[in-house]
Amino acid sequence: MPRILVTNDDGVRSDGVHALADALKPLGDVIVVAPQTEASAIGHALTLRRPLRMEQLEDAVYEVDGTPTDCVSIAITQLYQPYGGMPDLIVSGINKGYNLGDDVTYSGTVAGALEGALLGIPSIAVSLQRCAGDYDLSAAAAAGARVAAIVLSRGLAPRTFLNINVPPGQPKGMRVTFQGKRNHITVVTKRDDPRGSAYYWIEEGQDEWEPHDRSDYQAVKDGYISLTPLQPDLTAHDEMMTLDGWLRD
Repeated sequence: MPRILVTNDDGVRSDGVHALADALKPLGDVIVVAPQTEASAIGHALTLRRPLRMEQLEDAVYEVDGTPTDCVSIAITQLYQPYGGMPDLIVSGINKGYNLGDDVTYSGTVAGALEGALLGIPSIAVSLQRCAGDYDLSAAAAAGARVAAIVLSRGLAPRTFLNINVPPGQPKGMRVTFQGKRNHITVVTKRDDPRGSAYYWIEEGQDEWEPHDRSDYQAVKDGYISLTPLQPDLTAHDEMMTLDGWLRD
């Protein structure tokens, strides 16, 4: 039976991670290892300056007092490798809030899948639109399970992972997309504490998305699930010849 590791960045007590795990259980042996507390927007951070602890909360559910990347590393080395194997699949989510376009670089949810790809494990990240009320996780859980079944059957190219974003309501279908681009302006608010010392809040940026019918942003805007293949290679391959020219000159 396939071994499936589930993690997230919203924390082990988020209903999103358990909805995803439940949807994946018909596909294999599922273990949840997720952060003890919310670790959103932490990116691919790895904890190196303090010890980490893992606690079992219930059958096949563990918490780690660290980041999503920590969770994947500890799960593999402590729950899988000692028993002679590795996960066949890592699925990270369901994140409450889109991870589209440039935001994937900040996302702890995407980082959980990225860590899996770096370790040679097929991996998927699943997110849905943030809302003010109760979340309907059913469509996102179903999308994660559908794609997981395909990946378990067909595999993924080395060092590739998938990023799923699910719109609200009943999706019209699924589109294969690329990362959207936007003009991101970070908003930093300065305030003073009661003693007159300054402190700062980094807030949601001002965003203008570049229109493109194949972007992840356009897909969810149109009511479709976005399925984006990602890779950890950040090399600007098109610029390599330019830099070669610089060196020759």
